[in-house]
Amino acid sequence: MQILFAIRISLHSVRCDEGDFVAPASLQSAVKPSTYLLPDEPAQHEQFQWLAQQIRDYGGDSTLVRAQEIEGLTREKVVSLFNAARDQEYVGLRKALQAFVARRRKSDAGFAAAELQRLTKQFRDLRQIDFFDSARGHDVAMLLRRAEGPKHSAKLQTLDAKQYREKTWLTRPRPEIDRVGSAWLISKFIDPKAIFIFAPTVQAMPEAIPFDMLDAEFSHHGNSCTFETLTKRFAISDKAVGKIGEMIHDADLDDAKFQRVECVGIDRVLKGWAKEGLPDEEILRRGFECLDALYLFLQRR
Repeated sequence: MQILFAIRISLHSVRCDEGDFVAPASLQSAVKPSTYLLPDEPAQHEQFQWLAQQIRDYGGDSTLVRAQEIEGLTREKVVSLFNAARDQEYVGLRKALQAFVARRRKSDAGFAAAELQRLTKQFRDLRQIDFFDSARGHDVAMLLRRAEGPKHSAKLQTLDAKQYREKTWLTRPRPEIDRVGSAWLISKFIDPKAIFIFAPTVQAMPEAIPFDMLDAEFSHHGNSCTFETLTKRFAISDKAVGKIGEMIHDADLDDAKFQRVECVGIDRVLKGWAKEGLPDEEILRRGFECLDALYLFLQRR
């Protein structure tokens, strides 16, 4: 269920402080009928009631409507519109975080702390209006952890792959290069009979082994992407795997650490398949074929 919020502003000059939470920043200059949409949840309903009253107080007209559906818009389309708006903002925040990580060591400690605090607040503000849990938000969350710097902890122990056979492995939907690469690594070197499932949070499937998810054991750690973390934890010394790890690192973290661009193209193909609406399982299958071919090529060099 969604809230359909129709705002009609009178033609004479109307000014109102609508707040960042609900409506576009240009609301006060709108002179034509406009419609804004939010999920039908108590917090959003209360915000809309408040905004509707404020518009009326300033001489405007407003109508608040609940709707089960909107003709011509499927639920999937509505969700994609919300996520597309958030994705644009997450992309900007991701670039800012990457720039922060790159210059952090050269920055004054006080300035760096203030900058990190500002970026963290920006992320939290975005999460509050990320109503459908955009995948980009999880990417930025892991990058934010990286920006916070490594936490002092005991050295992670090497694991025995035999203890991780015939397991169910969980990762986020719409897999991109690090998730697809990590799943390929798991199936080829750790758990040949692995079953892969998809959910937005670890809590959704607590019995599965999560990877490339926030706060998961097998995820980004320090300056390592998830593929690199798995390679280290399971002591995979294959040279071709090491090269693929460098390629995935540069494509995923976008820091040009290894100056490898080969997996950037694969990542864009994976994103294209996701935009086509291919199921997560099919994206994974096709991604495995790409990485199988890349691995074979690197072995023969």
